[in-house]
Amino acid sequence: MKRTILILFFSTITLGISAQVDKQPAENPVTTRILFLFDASQSMYGRWQSDMKITIARKIMSDLLDSLAVVPNLELALRCYGHTKDYPPQDCDDTRLEVPFGPNNIEKIKLKLKTINPRGTTPIAYSLEKTGGDFPPCDHCRNIVILITDGLEECDGDPCAVSLALQKKGIILKPFIIGIGKSFREQFECVGTYFDATTEKEFRTALNVVISQALNSTTCQVNLLDISGNATETNVNMTFYDKLSGLPKYNFIHTLNNKGFPDTLTVDPLLNYRIQVHTIPPVFIDSLVLTPGKHTIVGTDAPQGFLEVKAGSTSAASKNQLLFIVRQNGSMQTLNVQYTNQREKYIVGTYDLEIMTLPRTKVNGVKIDQSTTTTVEIPGPGTAVIQFPGTGYGSLYVKTDNTLEWVYNFKGTGNQEALILQPGDYVAVYRTKYQNRSMFTIEKSFSVKTGSISKVNISIF
Repeated sequence: MKRTILILFFSTITLGISAQVDKQPAENPVTTRILFLFDASQSMYGRWQSDMKITIARKIMSDLLDSLAVVPNLELALRCYGHTKDYPPQDCDDTRLEVPFGPNNIEKIKLKLKTINPRGTTPIAYSLEKTGGDFPPCDHCRNIVILITDGLEECDGDPCAVSLALQKKGIILKPFIIGIGKSFREQFECVGTYFDATTEKEFRTALNVVISQALNSTTCQVNLLDISGNATETNVNMTFYDKLSGLPKYNFIHTLNNKGFPDTLTVDPLLNYRIQVHTIPPVFIDSLVLTPGKHTIVGTDAPQGFLEVKAGSTSAASKNQLLFIVRQNGSMQTLNVQYTNQREKYIVGTYDLEIMTLPRTKVNGVKIDQSTTTTVEIPGPGTAVIQFPGTGYGSLYVKTDNTLEWVYNFKGTGNQEALILQPGDYVAVYRTKYQNRSMFTIEKSFSVKTGSISKVNISIF
């Protein structure tokens, strides 16, 4: 005879909850939807302590449903298995949604439980898989599946594999398992969190504990630590990801309350989270495991300072902001693209800058310190007005340590070009389209100074 166990699976749809301003009207509350997946297989006629297992399960379920009648924003449904086909022969497709989701259907569920007769086998994995389609689409709901069974899988299915697949898709969360009469920990560690219940009383208590955890959120606090280890950093977005599925669940703009402490966040306790703090570069809290009903504090180093690049006050760049690339020192990966004459926060460290001047201005080894502004000043550009003898081919170079470094390819239309260039010594190289020998290449040297206009006439003579 199979021993009775209870497996509880919790599932969720992404909660669209964002950080809210104090005293702002609350958003519509999240609806919790609980689907009971009930074992009505033939073995439920077996005895356990005071009565048959089916009778005990009906009584405990009925009491539980009565207690849920006063819970707001809650919808219930019932799926059964092992109740439509006799055993033998074995029918591993024997599962059906008996009471779909809807308001005020507790009496319908109680009536179905009272009248259902155990008949068949135990297709746990197949029935669990089918629950994924029992929840109508909803953007503001959390879905919970409670699987009640009196034994192990009998149809060669793999509940562990089904559970893992559904969790990775974000359909169900890590399950809770209650084993009645015997420990099934070894068989169900791969499915979820296991509880022993060797008596009817323990069964009822364990079920109530899990229901309580399913219906209540838990609080946490994220400390963003400065260089001294104090939780003073704030005003940055944090994304909470379901660590198993990788799906984003919450976004919160970090806040310090009126006492200067990090704000308290309310989140679903049934997930293991990976938190990304969107500093530049981002920092991570790899794992946040919550205990339902217990406030949890986690922290990560996030010391930050400011960076600003200023161009010369008389330059065109100061009026028309330039972009520059920010990379970590020694790395080619772009962290951010920032405008000149604007401040931006970065994690304390050393950075390399590439400023979109002509030619590019590179500043390496820029150090960002805690709560201070690092200012990098670059000279303002000048203007070179270049006149060409006709259509042709050519390019512009800057002299650097007796080396010509390419800067720009001329359009070659023969029209005058005005270029905004950084101060320096330049060489223009050009050949007209109609001169068919390399010896007719023209080379013209000139200098550019901040705020000045240099007129460059490329002529054959």
